[in-house]
Amino acid sequence: MASKYQLKDSSLYIEGSDVPKNKLHITSSEEIHELEKELIAEAYVTFYDEFEESTLFDETYFKALHQRTFEALYAWAGEYRDFNMAKGNSRFCQGAFVEGESKKIFEQLKADNFLKDFENAEKEIFAKKIAYYKCELIALHPFYELNGRITRLFFDMIAVYNGYKYIDYSTVTKEEYIDASIECVQFADCSKLETIVYNGLSK
Repeated sequence: MASKYQLKDSSLYIEGSDVPKNKLHITSSEEIHELEKELIAEAYVTFYDEFEESTLFDETYFKALHQRTFEALYAWAGEYRDFNMAKGNSRFCQGAFVEGESKKIFEQLKADNFLKDFENAEKEIFAKKIAYYKCELIALHPFYELNGRITRLFFDMIAVYNGYKYIDYSTVTKEEYIDASIECVQFADCSKLETIVYNGLSK
């Protein structure tokens, strides 16, 4: 299987496959994806257990989610990409601007107190905030790989901090979620994602 991304530098992957070069020298797509799932599941337990009132959902925390989850597997865990990346007709933030645009997003998130004040707010308002920032990070697509899973983990932690369960995406098809993500990247429209988040939030 060819890489699912169009990359300026495709040396990230084992030639002719969608398997990123990794520390364990795994060449099987099925095996690498299964291991990634296991690492994500472990990360949910780890970061949930580390919750404190003082936890800040800032850029350092966001990068740490990626680094600590995947550092046993990938040398580039937690590092932002510096090359251009696209998927289908969706072009993510240019590699040269990822660091700067990330700083802007997280400065804005800081002004929103890292979404820590929504436990007693209307669910609609909270969903709108999550969808907005999630759209921004989807369009940024800062990491080499595994952006979607880390972004979900990030906002699941924010949801739990505010007294909600992890956001439930089980009623949404893969195609519906991808469509909502495409709207974010191509048209800066987070309305479909907002509906998905709203329906997935529960106390």
